[in-house]
Amino acid sequence: MNTAATILTAARAEALFTSGLATGSQPDYALVEQVIRVAVRTRGGVRGCAADVAREYGDYPELAAPRMRWARHVVTDLYGPRHAARRGLTLVA
Repeated sequence: MNTAATILTAARAEALFTSGLATGSQPDYALVEQVIRVAVRTRGGVRGCAADVAREYGDYPELAAPRMRWARHVVTDLYGPRHAARRGLTLVA
């Protein structure tokens, strides 16, 4: 995975982390897109999402770590190369 894709994956996962979706849920692409947009908009951008993630790790590390693993898994699964092709997208490596 290239650096830009890695940064985008991290930003999406942070935004998803801050959403109200339940850890362990299996949301579809449309829902994840929607909650990421809402999270970024309501938290003042990706930096706001990252700050909220950091706060959660500081306050509740035992809950934050599994939630971030879930968020990264969802983002990687929904935005990864094999699913991008299905949505008609071309990923640049």
